[in-house]
Amino acid sequence: MARGRRIYNYHCYFCHGYDGDARTLASTYLDPPPRAFTALNPEEVSRARFLRSVAHGRPGTAMMGFAGILSEQEIAAVVDFVLEYFVRRKLPNTRYHIPENGWPNHQRYRAAFPFALGEIPLDTPDVELTEAQRRGKALFMESCITCHDRARVRDEGVHWETRPVSFPRGGYSHRLRGRGTDTVSAATPYSKHDRPPQVADLTAQEKLGEQLYQENCAFCHAADGSGRNWIGRFLEPHPRDLTDPRFAARMDRLKLVRAIRDGVSGSAMPAWKQVLGDAEIEAVAAYVERVFFRVSESRDEVE
Repeated sequence: MARGRRIYNYHCYFCHGYDGDARTLASTYLDPPPRAFTALNPEEVSRARFLRSVAHGRPGTAMMGFAGILSEQEIAAVVDFVLEYFVRRKLPNTRYHIPENGWPNHQRYRAAFPFALGEIPLDTPDVELTEAQRRGKALFMESCITCHDRARVRDEGVHWETRPVSFPRGGYSHRLRGRGTDTVSAATPYSKHDRPPQVADLTAQEKLGEQLYQENCAFCHAADGSGRNWIGRFLEPHPRDLTDPRFAARMDRLKLVRAIRDGVSGSAMPAWKQVLGDAEIEAVAAYVERVFFRVSESRDEVE
C-alpha cells in the first residue's frame, strides 16, 4: 500500500485528485473528465480492467498508458492502493500540507481554508463577508490560489477571455482606421484593409451609412468591405467580401436590407434590427451598394 501510495501521489493525483475524487483543475478542462474513484461502486469494479487501463490507457480519454513508465509490479501496487483506499474504503489520502512537502506550519493559513475547500464561494461580495472572512479571502488570493484556483464560485463566467497574441499586439480597434492598430510597427497585411474607401459626393443617406458601417460593420467586414481584416480572418465562415462581383451580382437592395436586419443563418452575421432603426439599415445598405458594389463592378470589368 505504501508503495502504491507513493506512485499515485507522484503520477496520478494531478488528474484524479489527491483523495481520488477527481476534484482537480485538470478535470475541469478534460472531456470526459478523469475518473472519480471514490464515486465507484466496489461491487462493479474489475481489478483486471484497472490494470489494463493503467498499463495501456483509455482510448477517447486523457488517460495515458504507463506500461513504458511503470513496471508491472508498480502498476499492480498503484491499482491495489486505489481500489483499497478510494474505491472500497473511501479513505482520504495522507495529508498533503505536511513539512515533508514544504508546509511546516500549514495552520497559519486556516483563515483561507473555507475558500480552498469550497465552503465559501470565492466570488462572494466582500460586503457579505465578515472581517475574518475578508482576511481569509485575501490570504487565499495571495497564497493559495496558485494550486486551488478552481475554488467554488457562484458564477463560472466565461471560460476564455479573448486576448490577442499576435497582430495587433497593442489591442484591436477597427475605429482607428488603420492607424496604429499595431502599436509596435503597423507592419501587417491586415492594416491596408482597415482603411475606409475615400468616395466623393456621397448623399446624406450614404454618409450616414458610411458612419454606421465603419462603426459597426467594419469590425468583421473590414473598413474596405473585403472581410480581410484581422478579425474577419478568424471567423468561420469568413465574413462576406462585399466587393466580390459574384456577391453583388445576386444581391439587390431588398436582399441586402433583409440580411442586415435579420442576420444570416449559419454565420457570425447577427440581426441588427434591435440595434439599428429601419432608416439606419437602409442607409447602411445604400452605402454598401454605392461604395463596395461599385468596386466589385470595377473588378468585374478588369477581370
